[in-house]
Amino acid sequence: MTETDLTLGDGRTLHVYDTGADDSGGRLTVFWHHGTPNTGAPPRLLFPAAARLGIRWVSYDRPGYGGSTPLPGRNVASVAADVAAVADALGIDRFAVLGHSGGGPHALACGALLPERVLGVVGVAGLAPFGAEGLDWFAGMADSCAASLRAAARGRAAKEEYEAGAEYDPEMFTPADHAALAAEWSWFDEVVGPAVEGGPGPLVDDDLAYVAPWGFDPGQVRPPVLLLHGGRDRVAPAAHAQWLAGHCAGAELRLHPDDGHISVLNSATHALEWLAEHAGQ
Repeated sequence: MTETDLTLGDGRTLHVYDTGADDSGGRLTVFWHHGTPNTGAPPRLLFPAAARLGIRWVSYDRPGYGGSTPLPGRNVASVAADVAAVADALGIDRFAVLGHSGGGPHALACGALLPERVLGVVGVAGLAPFGAEGLDWFAGMADSCAASLRAAARGRAAKEEYEAGAEYDPEMFTPADHAALAAEWSWFDEVVGPAVEGGPGPLVDDDLAYVAPWGFDPGQVRPPVLLLHGGRDRVAPAAHAQWLAGHCAGAELRLHPDDGHISVLNSATHALEWLAEHAGQ
């Protein structure tokens, strides 16, 4: 995997990851959209499956994280212009997108706003829009997750005050999540630590974006959509995926009843297979 810094037209920098920098073409490119708070390196545990399926990973640190410049006031829709810029710089015309957790809404944004370029969308353990009609948005969330997002809904000052005293809450994760984090998905240590080294700024920006208008409607998403979710998720409850499945045209929902927010990623290989089938060029 190569890492480069891309300078955008507005002077910002995006730190980009690419497992196929020397690729002459022919492989399916999948943009990875990371969660909160993570840096953007694609999930190493899925590299073998990607290699088997002929998938090239491309990703970047979302603004403010890692080596990417902050983008004050960004919303979820802001991702589309950044993804298009990265794809253009790498000479990639069409691609698929896969997002986990906070990356889920960002993957949907690409499907809605870049429909001529996005071949397929996978959202894993993602949130539905804040205030979605017919959804009790906070129901089923761990207390700490609900408190964090309620603070964001009160505005930047309240969110920053909350984060100043926030501590890690192990109760947000299920026993299956903790088992995954202690074993195969200990990979998260590699992307969470660097994401929080510079302080909570990008995390604050992320959460403010989740509880503000996203800048698009999930009903605008036209490429094929797969939603993968754990039935015991305490960070983004499964009702969010069920709501999205009813509002993204033709979306397929795969609910894993015994999984949580992290352990559901053990089924992500199947999501890559789905992308190879539905988005293969």
